[in-house]
Amino acid sequence: QVQLVESGGGLVQAGGSLRLSCAASGSSFSINYMGWHRQAPGKQRELVAGIITSGITNYADSVKGRFTISRDNAKNTVYLQMNSLKPEDTAVYYCYATVVQGKVSSGSWGQGTQVTVSS
Repeated sequence: QVQLVESGGGLVQAGGSLRLSCAASGSSFSINYMGWHRQAPGKQRELVAGIITSGITNYADSVKGRFTISRDNAKNTVYLQMNSLKPEDTAVYYCYATVVQGKVSSGSWGQGTQVTVSS
């Protein structure tokens, strides 16, 4: 089974920056897609950014120009650089990956990391 472990969340003032990391660990697996989602209190979980193995990315409109997703395929790690943070970015951020083991492809979620942006 593949585990995703996030790190890098915390409390920051509006206009500040944070960098999230998510590392996948396990045996005999590959990852096609990695992404970040977030869930604010009382709201549904939403996609923030995603990246496939080739490096093609996609972003939610609300974060375009402020957030940058990247990955290190050799380390099975995805990063989310968040700049110009706003209070509305406050949420629990979850890492997601599409994992392939043998002939089986499945989705895995991390445990989440809290990001709080104060005004």
